Amino acid sequence: MIESLLVANRGEIARRIIRTAKRLGVRTVAVYSEADAALPFVAEADQSVCVGPANPALSYRNAEAILAAAKSTGAQAVHPGYGFLSENADFARTVEANGLIWVGPGADAITAMGDKINARNLMAAAGVPVAAGTTDPAAHVDAALDAAATIGYPVMVKAAAGGGGMGMGVAADEAALRTEFDKVRSFAERMFGDGSVLIERYFPRVRHIEVQILGLADGRVVALGERECSVQRRNQKLLEESPSPAVSAELRARLLAAAVRAGEAVAYRNAGTVECLFDPDSGEFYFLEMNTRLQVEHPVTELVYGLDLVEEQLRVAAGLPPAFDPEALSPRGHAIELRINAEDPKRFLPGPGAVTAWTEPAGEGVRVDSGYAAGTTVTPFYDSLMAKLIVHGRDRVEAIARARAAVAGFEVAGPKCNLPFFAEVLENDEFISGDYDTGIVARMR
Repeated sequence: MIESLLVANRGEIARRIIRTAKRLGVRTVAVYSEADAALPFVAEADQSVCVGPANPALSYRNAEAILAAAKSTGAQAVHPGYGFLSENADFARTVEANGLIWVGPGADAITAMGDKINARNLMAAAGVPVAAGTTDPAAHVDAALDAAATIGYPVMVKAAAGGGGMGMGVAADEAALRTEFDKVRSFAERMFGDGSVLIERYFPRVRHIEVQILGLADGRVVALGERECSVQRRNQKLLEESPSPAVSAELRARLLAAAVRAGEAVAYRNAGTVECLFDPDSGEFYFLEMNTRLQVEHPVTELVYGLDLVEEQLRVAAGLPPAFDPEALSPRGHAIELRINAEDPKRFLPGPGAVTAWTEPAGEGVRVDSGYAAGTTVTPFYDSLMAKLIVHGRDRVEAIARARAAVAGFEVAGPKCNLPFFAEVLENDEFISGDYDTGIVARMR
């Protein structure tokens, strides 16, 4: 096993990685910005290094400072968590070029799947279903209009280099496409340094379903079930559950087989997620993108399959076999994750502030992965995620009941908080029925 690990991230995911590393006897190094000096993960690591000011470009995205911290502390490996540098192929290559172990997929796989158009083409060649769309970037609006005429309106306009629900727009007609094309291209150039635009079919009623894969050290790729991620605001996830209430045994077999083919197509190693759109009207699913990192929502898979994905990441990176038998995977029960964000529960606008009270729920089947505590401060410099509340039950009914009780027992004072939103979702008839789609939040508002 790896002996020492630098965690190139912050907040709840840094704490979560540190927790597993400590259980395995791995020495941990945290890097932090000046704004995060008082957060729990800094104190919980065996050693901590400040890598810069609050601005993430000067701290958590500062590859030079992070590598210097790894060298000065004698870290053997680097775990990037999610966000920041986690899907930066150049950083992955630099880590390995400096003699360190990269706890993630290879840089070639990150590069291959980082461009949505290239990824779509690779998946189509591998026999993974893809929705109708462009096979090359739409270089100008006339090319986008030609593509839309072939695909049929409405269409989705997407930044080819985007991710996390950012850089997307929907166009119902030619006039809207002209507007959205310019908007998405401008956003993509500003945020990703790449203005390439993809046009693909838009499904007015669709579910967002993803499959957790793990590329093992021996070259095999295994699928660890699916997650339902359709409770979203602005194309960004708020609640995830596993298994999906929309997936039959037959559909699950097809989903998981396609996800394995996707991983094998790029010789995938370590943890990753194959995201798909599921059209409930036709019963068909289509490849959306592959996230070449650990997902925020990985705990629901851990609870359903009884494993630790961070441990499995470390084992793969060290060239070790998995801690579970891939031939004997057996899901049990149902898990739900709620993203507890510092944001208004109605309009979902960020609301940072000092945390004056923080009481986490507990009990059977309840888990909290948190990044904050009373006396800390949620600053405006980073993502609004404060904690993840995850529950597990024998079935979906019990999981929902436990989620309701846990939400009621979770106290956060100071920053704005979306806990009241989750209390509303968990009583919503559409959600309870399991027959919902990505428009559920809009209908609730």
